[in-house]
Amino acid sequence: MKKTIFTIISIALMTYAGIAQTPDTTKLWTTGFKAAVTFNQVSLTNWAAGGENSLGGNSMFNLFANLRQGKTTWENSLDLAYGMVKTGDENTRKSDDKIDFLSKLGHNVINKNLFLSANLSFKTQFAQGYNYPNDSVIISKFMAPGYLMLGLGLDYKPFPYLSISFLPLTGRLVIVNDTALSVVYGLDPGEKIKAEFGAAFKVTFEKDIFTNVSLKSKLDLFSNYIDRPQNIDVNFEALLVLKVNKLISTYVGIQTIYDHDILIMDKEGKIGPRTQFKQTFGIGLTYALKHYEATVKP
Repeated sequence: MKKTIFTIISIALMTYAGIAQTPDTTKLWTTGFKAAVTFNQVSLTNWAAGGENSLGGNSMFNLFANLRQGKTTWENSLDLAYGMVKTGDENTRKSDDKIDFLSKLGHNVINKNLFLSANLSFKTQFAQGYNYPNDSVIISKFMAPGYLMLGLGLDYKPFPYLSISFLPLTGRLVIVNDTALSVVYGLDPGEKIKAEFGAAFKVTFEKDIFTNVSLKSKLDLFSNYIDRPQNIDVNFEALLVLKVNKLISTYVGIQTIYDHDILIMDKEGKIGPRTQFKQTFGIGLTYALKHYEATVKP
């Protein structure tokens, strides 16, 4: 079943890519990256109010390469993040971990704001995660889980900073490269790959909302036609950046995830799907670079 689904979608994508080729016109590439490193520390000595020493740091990296040629656009982005924190005498723990790749091909045939679109995305993490405070129970690792998604549909861009995609033909592979974690992420015992077919809805927003204040957010929704389509997977991220000067910025980030296939144990030992929430805050060094390159075919 999963081979059939992705064979059909792959053929559709290759056919679409061939159709989307435009006549010889000006090509405009926009490439660049943003990198940031933040630190936080608390040091206490004979502190009557109590507390614990802590030391932590987070790193974020975004790489992008976008092409515009005639009516065709090709947008690519890679978001990476990793953080560690140490509190008191506890072992160093992971506080952030993300690999998020998106490639989107669009061809404008309806009006200037509406595109036929093909979306390819991949998400996973770098390192092992544990069921803290128990450092011996692994609950995630690289490619456990991993999500590979390919969708076809429409992309609406009413403004340069806003994109709304509806992808009614979407295939998704849930990859768990450790059978000990298969059941945790909705797979049958012993399985490493689960194929899903459904619809996806994506919204991306990135804009300077005030002077030296920018907001970047992403909303991903997915409904599996084959299994409980009424249960919609949700992944929402938002990052607010307040720029102090060219090298120093403050970051406030949130992320909310809900996936009914992911089983989480609460403090009382009950296991089931739950809403996941993450909040990050940091002040640190940042660097950004953007480059434009236009070429004209003879």
